[in-house]
Amino acid sequence: MTERQGGWMRRLAVAMIALLVPILFAPVSGQATETAEPDALLAFSARIAGDDARTRIVIDFDGRPEFSVHYVASPERIVVELPSTAFGFPATDLSPRGLFKDIRYGAMGEGSARIVFTPHKSVKLVLAEVQKNEGHGYRLVLDAEMTTPEVVAELVRTQRWTQPDPAPSGSLGSDPMVDGAHDSVFTIAVDAGHGGIDSGATGAKSGTVEKDLTLAFAKTLEEHLNGKPGVKAFLTRRNDTFLSLSQRVTLARQGGADLFISLHADTLSQKNIRGATVYTLSDTASDRMAAALAARENLSDELAGFSIESGPPEVADILLDLARRETQAFSISLANRVVSSFEGQIGLINNPHRSAGFQVLRAPDIPSILVELGFLSNEEDEKQLLDPTWRDKVAERLTDAVMTYREQTVAGGG
Repeated sequence: MTERQGGWMRRLAVAMIALLVPILFAPVSGQATETAEPDALLAFSARIAGDDARTRIVIDFDGRPEFSVHYVASPERIVVELPSTAFGFPATDLSPRGLFKDIRYGAMGEGSARIVFTPHKSVKLVLAEVQKNEGHGYRLVLDAEMTTPEVVAELVRTQRWTQPDPAPSGSLGSDPMVDGAHDSVFTIAVDAGHGGIDSGATGAKSGTVEKDLTLAFAKTLEEHLNGKPGVKAFLTRRNDTFLSLSQRVTLARQGGADLFISLHADTLSQKNIRGATVYTLSDTASDRMAAALAARENLSDELAGFSIESGPPEVADILLDLARRETQAFSISLANRVVSSFEGQIGLINNPHRSAGFQVLRAPDIPSILVELGFLSNEEDEKQLLDPTWRDKVAERLTDAVMTYREQTVAGGG
């Protein structure tokens, strides 16, 4: 087939798609139904995956699409401007999910097309780039992440509509509300387990709920950590609000966290077991108790009515696996230092460093531990957990462990 014949066949295929798309797919998602021009790009497939913290959209084109990204307020929307495009994939392939409640797309007059994303809450794109497919054509990759209304307002205020973004591919920058992950400050995300509709465990004697205890201790630990030079600690939640497991990890990443510490106080059927435990991530649980605890903690999203149909938008490749392994080594190092700091000072269970598949510890780039401060099913542990003096002592020991980790591991080239 000659080049001229190939071009004619391509234009004919695009024209047929332009005629068929409005008929076949118009009712879904309320997308626009204008027909595309005969020489338009063809978007021949699409996919979307993610959750309430991060969502990835991938759209395949037969040619390289030039695009620009803009933000709209009241209501908040993300607008992706494209050249004339025929959308030839089933509308269900780009049906709203994850961060988005509505997605519309279609022609916008001569020579242009548009995709409009309407989020449930404030969202920004942290990645927007065109990549060449191994086979045919190119793909537009958009990574969206939860953010704050203040960040979106700043994006709306500073953007320019008269020309494409100066860097229309790759990272779109960091939130102006948070510090970078590679500054000189050692940053710790302190995560108070549970919250909102998810109360967690309940005390055997007083009826105290886990979400209140973890928040009280988290505030104490934050205060201790922020009292150290060169250290900044922040809470993933400051009040009785629900956060999904993915949101907790995303907030830690957005805050530039060098460490992530999740705090809990569980219950067991064996009421005589007491003491603190430090957990790290592992695909295979170290023991039955660790496996059962991880299963209960991972149910948090379902208890609050969240159903995660697909995993996070990271691509599982060799580089990511290597990053996870290195991060896991640092997590284990931190856990060992916490155990050493507690020994002789804070009660520990037998084999106090354990591991299991905790979803909240799965950040591939942030060393993470989960600390069970004690068991609300044990009356003595419950009494200690309610004692501000005891909580202050534990926070002091945890802070010492973090400082030792920073000095011996990070300062040593970690």
